[in-house]
Formats: sequence, C-alpha cells, structure tokens
Amino acid sequence: MDTQVTQFSMVAGDWQRLGAHFDGEGVNFALFSAHATRVELCLYDSSGKVEIARMDLPENTHEIWHGYVPGLKPGMLYGFRVHGPFDPENGHRFNHNKLLIDPYARELVGDIQWDSAVFGYNFDDPEKDLSFNDRDSAPFMPKARIIDPFAADWGDDRLPGISWADTIVYETHVKGFTQLNPAIPQELRGTFEGLGHTAAVDYIKSLGITSVELLPIHAFPDDSLLLDKGLKNFWGYNSIGFFAPASRYYGPQGLQGVRNMVRAFHDAGIEVILDVVYNHTAEGNEQGATLSFKGIDNFSYYRTLPDNHRYYINDTGTGNTVNTSHPRVLQMVLDSLRYWREDMHVDGFRFDLGTILGREPEGFDQRGGFFDAVTQDPVLSRTKLIGEPWDIGPGGYQVGGFPPGWAEWNDKYRDSVRDYWLNGDNTAPDFAARLLGSGDIYDQRGRRPWASVNFLTAHDGFTLNDLVSYDGKHNEANGEDNNDGHNDNRSHNYGAEGVTEDEGIIAIRERQKRNFLATLFFSHGTPMLLAGDEFGRSQLGNNNGYCQDSEISWVHWENLPDSAEGLRNFTREVIALRKQQPLLRRESWRDGMMIDWYNVNGGLQMPEHWENHNSIIVRLQRDDLRDREGVWSDIMMLFNPVDSDIAFTIPSDSGGDRVLELLTAEPDRKGEAVREGQTLTLQARSLAVLRSV
Repeated sequence: MDTQVTQFSMVAGDWQRLGAHFDGEGVNFALFSAHATRVELCLYDSSGKVEIARMDLPENTHEIWHGYVPGLKPGMLYGFRVHGPFDPENGHRFNHNKLLIDPYARELVGDIQWDSAVFGYNFDDPEKDLSFNDRDSAPFMPKARIIDPFAADWGDDRLPGISWADTIVYETHVKGFTQLNPAIPQELRGTFEGLGHTAAVDYIKSLGITSVELLPIHAFPDDSLLLDKGLKNFWGYNSIGFFAPASRYYGPQGLQGVRNMVRAFHDAGIEVILDVVYNHTAEGNEQGATLSFKGIDNFSYYRTLPDNHRYYINDTGTGNTVNTSHPRVLQMVLDSLRYWREDMHVDGFRFDLGTILGREPEGFDQRGGFFDAVTQDPVLSRTKLIGEPWDIGPGGYQVGGFPPGWAEWNDKYRDSVRDYWLNGDNTAPDFAARLLGSGDIYDQRGRRPWASVNFLTAHDGFTLNDLVSYDGKHNEANGEDNNDGHNDNRSHNYGAEGVTEDEGIIAIRERQKRNFLATLFFSHGTPMLLAGDEFGRSQLGNNNGYCQDSEISWVHWENLPDSAEGLRNFTREVIALRKQQPLLRRESWRDGMMIDWYNVNGGLQMPEHWENHNSIIVRLQRDDLRDREGVWSDIMMLFNPVDSDIAFTIPSDSGGDRVLELLTAEPDRKGEAVREGQTLTLQARSLAVLRSV
C-alpha cells in the first residue's frame, strides 16, 4: 500500500468548485463540512474493491475541505472518510470507518450492499444509534467515478423552448416505458438509450406531446426492506446522489447515453423534464445507514428536532428532511439543478414534495431562501419549474402557494374532475373553476393559467383504465396486505371489479375514458398525461406501484384490448385540437375571453341551477380570433355526467348555428349542423363540443 500511495501527491487546490473536477492536468476535490476535523480522500482501482491511495485533503477554506491531485485522470474511483465528533445527541454522526459518497459525484459505480457495516451504529447495542460501529463499510459501498467533462458530445443540440401555454406533459419512466416495447432493440430496453431510440421518440411525438417528464433518474438504492421481500424501488424517490444518473438505466454508452437520449428528444422538438427529489435522501432516520451526508456533516445537511438533535424532523414521511435553510446545502441543490440544465441540457424540473424546499425554521415561506435564489438565478429562472405543492408537515398543503414563475401539480383539478364525472352532489361549480384554469387559485400576483398542471392520473395512483375499472385498490403484490396506497381514489367499476367481458360495462368505461381525456385537454392550464393512458394501460388495480419493477408497472405494448387503438386515436385528436385552437389553451386571464354558462334548457345558468343539476353548457368567445383562418373564435361545450340521456337546448341568441366537432359517446360522429333553439341529446356520461359556423 505504501508504495502505491507514493504514486500520488496532493496540493491545496481550489475550494470554490465542490466535487471532483478534472481540468486536463489533474483533479481538484472539494467537500463541504462545517464540523469535520479531518477529511481523507480514498482512491480505488477500476474494480472498486482495492484501495490504492489514501490522502488527507490539506486545506479548509470557509468550511470547505479541498485538495488537488496532479496527474490524476478521469475514470478513477473514489470516496471520502470524514473525521469528527460522534455525538448523536448534539446532531453529529461522524464515523471515519464509513466510506462516504461525494454529494457532487457525477457517476456512481456499484450498488449499496446492506451489510451492517454501512450503519454508523451497532444493531445489537441496546442504545442503538448512540453506539459506535467501527466496521469498515468500504467493501459494501458504491464508489464515485471522476468523469471527463471534455468528453461530452452535444453536437448542435438546441433546447426546444416550448412556451408554457403550449406545453403538453407526458409523465413516464425510463424502464417502464421501454422494457416491453417490441419496437426497441432488446439490448436497449430499460435504458436511457432505449427511451431515446427513434421508435420511442417518434411514438411520443406522434401523440402531440411537447414535454416528457421522467420519474427520478438521480442515483438511488433499492431499499433493504424491499429486497428482503423480493421487490425493488421502481419509482426512484430515494435519492443518494443529486448529480449522478441512476446507472441501472445505463445502456452500452453509459453517461453519454443519457446525453444522447436528451438530444434525441430535442431533435424531435420535445423537452425533457426531470422529477427530482431534493427533500430527503436514502439515509433515513437516526437508525438509517451512513452513506454520505450523514457522515459528512449530519447537523448541517438535515433538519433535526430543535430540542433533541438526535432525532430528525420528518416532514417528508421518509425519516429525514434535507436542510435547505443551510447556505451550503441550498448551494448543493442549486448546483445540481444548474448541472442538469447546463451540462445535461434538460429543460425543466418537477420537485417532489416541493414545499420542503420552501420550509424555513418557522414553516413554509414562498419568499424563503430556495425560492428567492431560484427566482434570481439567471439560468434557473428561465427553466420550467413544477412544484408538488404538499408534504406531510405542518402547513404542508400549499396548492396555489408557490411564487410567480412556478407551475404546480393541481390535485384539486384531479379530485374535482373525478368527482364530477362520478356525478357527485353539487360538483358542477368546482368543476367549472377547474375547467377554466383554476383562476380562484392562480389568478394572483401576475400568475398565468399555465401555473395549474392539470392531471387526472399520475404514477402515484390508478391509471386511467383502472380509474374506471376498480372500486378499490388491489396492492396485494406489494407485500403489505393491501394496506399501502391511497384509499380515496374516487373511482368506479360500473358493475364489475376489474377485467370484464360485459359489453355494456366496457362501453361505459370507454366513454368515461374519452370524457376524462377530452376534459383534460380542453381545460385551461397545463395538461399532463400518464404514459399508457392514451390506450388504456392497466396495473390490475395496483395504485401504488413504487416497488413493482415488474409487468405490473411496465407499459405493455402487445396483446392490447380491441379498444386500445381507438382510444389512442381519440387522444391524438383531442391533443391536436388543443394545439390548433387557442380557445382551448388560454395564455392569460386578461385575453378578453368572454365566458357564459347555460343550463340544459338553454337559459343562463342561475344559482339554483348550479345547486340542483350537474349538466351544464359553457360558451367561450374571443373576438380577436375571428379573422384567423381555421381558428375557432366561439365554441360551446356540453357536459352530461349523469347516468341518463339528456336533451340539451342550444341557447337562442348565442352566436348562430353551430357544427358538431366532437362527441365522446360517438367519436366518429361529427360535422352535423346544430341550430340555435334546437335540442341535442347527449347520451349518459358524455360531452360534446360545438363550434360556430
């Protein structure tokens, strides 16, 4: 070992760039730790099993430990050992026997092996996390790899720059979308390169999608509790590296394959949005493993209870909460975002449990440090930012509470539209607000309708097919006796639980799918479609597939129901209409749009009508669109969520005769003239769109 150590030397280097950076002649290392007393850099051979050098970072500037190794090349594997007090009751959990992942690592090699050595305490000690475990964790830990920043090949890549008002999001999963896709070469299935394959990109583009939103691709482990049950962390909401891609999705070209995927979507004019998890890490609570942040500077990286720093604030429900109130931790999050934006060319981010990032010691603050920093950042302020506006902490539900410039997942939209198409009591007023962009929530502080990300289904919950096929969840395969997952699904099976051959039930389900899709794409705001909903993908009633890296969660492309292609064509049609017609994708609350509501008898909708009947008519007009060829300036939408046919009277003096453009009960029926004062019968649970002549 001694002769190998002498192969390397270390000088002071630079403290201003955290992580490991190759400059063409050597590598600079820098690691933040406010409470460490010593930091060791450990270098490993290509197997990750043999330590070939161990050196102290020689300098500490502004709480950043740093050093430069001349002659060191990309490809070298490394980790850190950090010395300091082991004093859990005061929030310090230093243990130099634990090899730690660099928070700024650009690549990780290997997986965590859940040996007791990766924990900072002894399992069999009655004091648990107050005990000190001196076993070496290095054999069981992944190693960071130094990358060559000069090797990135982007060609003439250009960001699509889709405006928010034109954005249509498609939520999907790298492996889930590609694993069973017969159009993708076998060796690329389940990989970034598979998702970037022309068959995948062309398909998504054919739907009319502008932006793909990928479930987490930051490095994450498979939790030991899941592995013990023969399951895996499929969704990936348990990050351990905010700069490193999940190597489980690597194809033959490794890191370059991630870039190639992004480039392929950009070449097709499609944006790439990443679902990111900066609210917690995979290290868990006080009895979790010591993998990175916990051993580097636990007291700085995590929020601990003010009166007992041994324990963590758990506003995330995962055991720990990242402390973005600390300036260096906040810097890490911002550096990660800028890396993915500038070096990896992604177009935006969706922030899991995004309210955590706005939490200060006194609670959520939309003028908190994170939001202020992003708003003023010259790179991030021009990036698509989508918040999941809730967590489980006090005051954690913040729909409408994010600052200007942000969009938000709007679960009020999901719940209101589901309730309406179930014909719940007095659901029309709230449905009307959601249909027109949720102005009651977002028409403030200069925000626009696009701030509402409208969704009916997402990775978490039922698929669209299952929403109309199951009264209750069926999560038995998750190994928790069906106790996991949401119980409030607002779903209905229409007479049979799950798969059925009853043609009447099938017909109702297919009509409801079309109702949901038409409502989604004809609502003002930013629509988000869950991958596979366009052709009726099912998870067999599982509404919590987080642990199902299996055919339950993977998108099936073959042996689909007879209705699949018809639903896919319908989805393409309603997306195309949205893209063609500004009346269906409002850009501003101040665009001069005139909105009138009518009852089924053709009269103006009065308060008693809102209270007594859910069937409604809405008329949208914009005079500034009248002279644009092929563009509608005046439309009516008729909604019948009840379980019986209803004759709608087309209001008199409401813009003249009209043409039937869409009917969810009979999607091939269109082009018919509909006159003022005439009745148009809508089948049970259906909607119609009429444009002016």
